Amino acid sequence: MPTHPSFPERLRAGSPLLTAWCGLPDPSVAGILAREAFDAVVLDMQHGAVDFPAALQAVPLVAAAGKPALVRLPVGDFATASRFLDAGGTGAIAPMINTVEDARRFAAFMKYPPTGERSWGAYGALPLTGMEPGDYLRKANDLTVSFAMVETREALAIVDDVLAVPGIDGVFVGPSDLSIALARGGGVNPTGAEVEKALDHVLARAKAAGKLAAVYAQSGDRAAELSAKGFHMVSIGNDIAMLRSGAHAALAAARA
Repeated sequence: MPTHPSFPERLRAGSPLLTAWCGLPDPSVAGILAREAFDAVVLDMQHGAVDFPAALQAVPLVAAAGKPALVRLPVGDFATASRFLDAGGTGAIAPMINTVEDARRFAAFMKYPPTGERSWGAYGALPLTGMEPGDYLRKANDLTVSFAMVETREALAIVDDVLAVPGIDGVFVGPSDLSIALARGGGVNPTGAEVEKALDHVLARAKAAGKLAAVYAQSGDRAAELSAKGFHMVSIGNDIAMLRSGAHAALAAARA
């Protein structure tokens, strides 16, 4: 049985954790990024090209680097959360959680009874954790992390209610979508004043509830700013942006 801190325990330890963000469907990309100094890897099944088979294949590659794998689900596809956890994934981020019922349904698929309604089938989680079935069943709810996304006016208005749902471990803010919602479709500005105010509000409410707060950052510089605010987890850019940035840097150096 593993004795090192679980990912949720590390999230609560005080230092912000930094995660890679993968939208490319080749599982080796997640495996490569897991070998860097990221604390975890997020597989994007909402806007990225990652489907469930690709996410499934990425889990052991990420685990081989000693890192946890999380997934951002397709909108409303909460059943995929259970399947991902069964495969050995560590957590899930659910987009467009706009009602308390959305949050309850998500939590039900993330946690075993009595907190939720997750059913048994942890075929990948057992060998990755090294636990016997009974131990895993007793500990799994504390080993996995569930993030409800805050990216709309509706979610922002009920953030306290979402945080109060049993089985919801925290909230994950999507600044770009939130900026669109706050501007009523007028533009995308994830670092605007209104978004900054919303970020501070969500972070404060999460900490008041004793829950986790996570956020997406467009760059390393922005990740440093959000880490300084006190977010527990910050996802940095995405694999496509990193690929392009590396290409630009290499070309600029070659042509200097």
